[in-house]
Amino acid sequence: MPTCSNGIFRNMTTEQSCTKSCCLFCILKEQDSTIRKAAIKEYLKGLPFLDSEVLILVVSSLWNIAMTQPNDQELPSLGVFECMAGLIRKALHDRTWLLTHQNIYIPYYATHIIGSFTMNKVESAVRAVDSGVIPPLLELLRGKMSWVEQRVAVRALGHLASYEMTFEAIKAYEDEMVKLAMCLASSCLEMVYNRFVGVKPRKRRARYHVNLLTRGVGGVEMENQKAEEWASQLQCWSIHLLNCFAIKGRSLNLICKQEFLKDLYEMWGGLVNQSSPAGVGLIRILCYSELGRESISEWRHVIENLCHLSRSSDDWQYMGIDCLLLLLKDPKTRHKVFDIAASYLIDLIELRNLGNRSNVGATITRALLSNFKHHQNSEIKNPSVQKAIKELWILKADKRKQEQNMSSENLEEKRVKVNVLKQEGNRMFFLGQIEEAKLKYTEALEFCRLMQRNDRVALHSNRAQCSLLLRNPDSAISDATRALCLCSPPNTHAKSLWYRSQAYDMKGMAKESLLDCITFINLCIKLNAENHLKIPYYAVRMISKQMDLTWIFRAARLKALSTCPRVKDQENKGKMCVHLRNKSSISGLSTILEDQPFPGKDGRERKKIEKAKGRNKLIISS
Repeated sequence: MPTCSNGIFRNMTTEQSCTKSCCLFCILKEQDSTIRKAAIKEYLKGLPFLDSEVLILVVSSLWNIAMTQPNDQELPSLGVFECMAGLIRKALHDRTWLLTHQNIYIPYYATHIIGSFTMNKVESAVRAVDSGVIPPLLELLRGKMSWVEQRVAVRALGHLASYEMTFEAIKAYEDEMVKLAMCLASSCLEMVYNRFVGVKPRKRRARYHVNLLTRGVGGVEMENQKAEEWASQLQCWSIHLLNCFAIKGRSLNLICKQEFLKDLYEMWGGLVNQSSPAGVGLIRILCYSELGRESISEWRHVIENLCHLSRSSDDWQYMGIDCLLLLLKDPKTRHKVFDIAASYLIDLIELRNLGNRSNVGATITRALLSNFKHHQNSEIKNPSVQKAIKELWILKADKRKQEQNMSSENLEEKRVKVNVLKQEGNRMFFLGQIEEAKLKYTEALEFCRLMQRNDRVALHSNRAQCSLLLRNPDSAISDATRALCLCSPPNTHAKSLWYRSQAYDMKGMAKESLLDCITFINLCIKLNAENHLKIPYYAVRMISKQMDLTWIFRAARLKALSTCPRVKDQENKGKMCVHLRNKSSISGLSTILEDQPFPGKDGRERKKIEKAKGRNKLIISS
């Protein structure tokens, strides 16, 4: 068997040469498929009895094959699942063997092999279940080893639960599995922080965890970065497992418990796991059930967070809208959420397309104006919402009809009036008469035709800027959102994104501010790709601030600090150290980190920026 100077961290491939007989690497190179399959099957049967030094090399090589060729059917058909399940059981019940040589890595690799081979192929998933992989995977999910093995166990179980043909086998453990997944989703970030990221000094961290995370390369920054990524995956895969039950209408009484729903929205795949909607994905699935809608409608905090999501530049914005529409269409929940949701959704009525959805604004309008006359009578308790719904009716019904019946002369007169009012507003703004400028923009919007979308984008954006300077973040968010819905495609008006990011920052909504700022920067880069645009310094500062506030381990770190008397004393004296972390793992931000905010060699550019800082002189929309 070939040796490896770097232990398990060297990539094992079938190209390695070997002089010994009965070697897996040689068997895999056999050209005759009949001979190769028979040899592999026999080899896998005897694999658990190999010497430890050889075993880790073989299992890590199988892991490499499973990672690079997850759709391969040969190994799954020849007994790899029975072999991996047996190795996991041996690790769980024979501690002496587990701690021999590098066998501590075996459960992780074996579980990862099961998860990778069942990721895309239902045939492999059926073979895995028939091979008895569920009980040992469940043992790992229970925490019989560590969070590292829990991560790959919940991943593998999630794949098995995704298929109709294997769900029945998973269902036999439903109650315990759902409770374990809920517990993991709620507590995994704190667990990973306490058991790894927050462990000081570094040498006290579990060595095999360090090696698995970094593959033997990289220092503490790499370890922390990968731990952040894996912790987020652990949470997202736990939620995915819950999705598999919820989408079939199972265990809703457990998943809809208020203490779990309260925290669910805060579980976001977001920037680390971009393909996972995490908490909001599960919330949307729950909204398709009567019990789910009833439970969610009872929590004002969850509804408000869905409203914030619907008015954000998050990739999952449409999920927030979907959830709110489902709640509004249900007569049993409509009256509970209408007053909250309407004040947010009314800013989205101009949305045309969002992702692969069309006529989004029209759908929202119909939901808000459903039974309009009935709502006029008294079901809407909030006077400002009543007024907004009446204005919506006027805008979408009366004003549209009036404009259709206007003569071309009258329409031209209105267009000229709008331009005059906008110019007057601009002049007042530059004179520092912010309130008067805002009134002029408001008057211009009243004259502006519905078809003048570009003019309305500029007017709403200008009014948002005025609200910012008047320290009215709610009004700024509303206007900026309307401008972003009017532009095509939506969320592509750079100034409005920046204004809304600032407004969210004023309200302490770090996540929403961060997402708007990232979108703003990416849009600037896209629009100025040929000019090698330097990222604005103020945007870099906003990103840095909000990334620290939205760090996935922030709550765990604050909780850990609050339990340490010495640190609490330092905090009271104002001497608490600021936790610095590597932020380059966030997708789309590498350009920011590579760009120098102060390009001037002699510091002249820095002086100019520092001199301008504080004036907050934002360029008004033309």
